[in-house]
Amino acid sequence: METGASIDNNGYEGIKNGSWFIQFRNGCNPWMARYVYGLIFLLANLLAWALRDYGRGALTEMRKFKNCKDGGECLGTEGVLRVSFGCFLFYFIMFLSTVGTSKMHSSRDKWHSGWWFAKLFMWLGLVIFPFLLPSSIIQLYGEIAHFGAGVFLLIQLISIISFITWLNECFQAQKDAERCRVHVMLLATTAYTVCILGVILMYIWYVPEPSCLLNIFFITWTLFLIQLMTSISLHPKVNAGLLTPALMGLYVVFICWCAIRSEPLGEICNRKAEGSSKTDWLTIISFVVALLAMVIATFSTGVDSQCFQFRKDENHEEDAIPYGYGFFHFVFATGAMYFAMLLVGWNIHHSMKKWTIDVGWTSTWVRIVNEWLAVGVYIWMLVAPMVLKSRQTT
Repeated sequence: METGASIDNNGYEGIKNGSWFIQFRNGCNPWMARYVYGLIFLLANLLAWALRDYGRGALTEMRKFKNCKDGGECLGTEGVLRVSFGCFLFYFIMFLSTVGTSKMHSSRDKWHSGWWFAKLFMWLGLVIFPFLLPSSIIQLYGEIAHFGAGVFLLIQLISIISFITWLNECFQAQKDAERCRVHVMLLATTAYTVCILGVILMYIWYVPEPSCLLNIFFITWTLFLIQLMTSISLHPKVNAGLLTPALMGLYVVFICWCAIRSEPLGEICNRKAEGSSKTDWLTIISFVVALLAMVIATFSTGVDSQCFQFRKDENHEEDAIPYGYGFFHFVFATGAMYFAMLLVGWNIHHSMKKWTIDVGWTSTWVRIVNEWLAVGVYIWMLVAPMVLKSRQTT
């Protein structure tokens, strides 16, 4: 039995070290598989965007679907929701079929890493399937997608906070403590400098008049949250250092900037958006970057299942899977709902302009609440050990 197992392992290693096409055909490399799933997700995003902005060219073909009502209900916002629903079904089926997988070379591992032609046909069929459904079901899915997209944002921010704390722990664990301390201070100082610069630029760009009270509140409150995180982190009982609040400051400044940029075009307090109301190369590049950033965020979050384990398994077996397959597909399933919300501006009852993404007051408030929630989760991670310890002693 051992000889047979060694032969199988040698054959596996031979295939694993082969070309990408051999790995794709034999389905042996879960690390390669995640890129294929990411590419499929990107294709779904592009298809949803094409139906929203340029779907009128496919109006004749859409009339063949009886539930599209001359094609009108399969384009625009509903077209985005239908593609999103098909993408969600694909990844949710993959989640159900791979959750609980723990060993390499098992049947579910092979299903996750292989059977690509079958899965491509399955994905295509599931993307077409929602176009056969009545509009009422698609509208119901659109309402549910608000919740699913919120779950995705929560998973994403926990993943980012966990990465920041992990980075801080890595610096603290370095043998050369003095050199490490210099690197940490340099990185933290740079992060705080960028935060302050970002706040100043937001005041210049998005507060052109004293009457822009909402933007003043958003930016000033963000500055206060950075100060709050820093003060708690430097408290003697916490003593988490400067690096984590500095990096969290970068994150919340970025979210605040995205929130204000999501304000509707034509707002007097959003001159940057007003200047880009016409479709130009800068608008197109911004849209493409935002789309790719969303796909990359989904991809990177899907692999990071370790930060959601309550018990860390120190004894890593040789034949253990490299990342949680079920969690990976669950993140992509909620990501399918998230990209739908971005492309429709979190409002399934209105249409979006071409080459725009995540624009509207609903999008703005979703971003702002996400920023506040991120700060709340981070502060809880700082004070939770003290709170739990005090409860145990009493």
